Amino acid sequence: MRTLKEIKCGETVLVKKLNGVGPVKRRIMDMGITKGIELYVRKVAPLGDPIEVTVRGYELSLRKADAEMIEVE
Repeated sequence: MRTLKEIKCGETVLVKKLNGVGPVKRRIMDMGITKGIELYVRKVAPLGDPIEVTVRGYELSLRKADAEMIEVE
């Protein structure tokens, strides 16, 4: 299973699982990233941090550490 951190710019993926526990997982879910939702990777910064994605019609920037917790296909 790949994580969001490994996805290249311009790809669209489907969220399969959210790893992480407690407040970190809750924060990711509060941003609109839940199981079964589609994510489009818009931009990746030169050093890979942050990653900008489109989710539920809005742009969201995620840290590399947070993106690593999101399993996608």
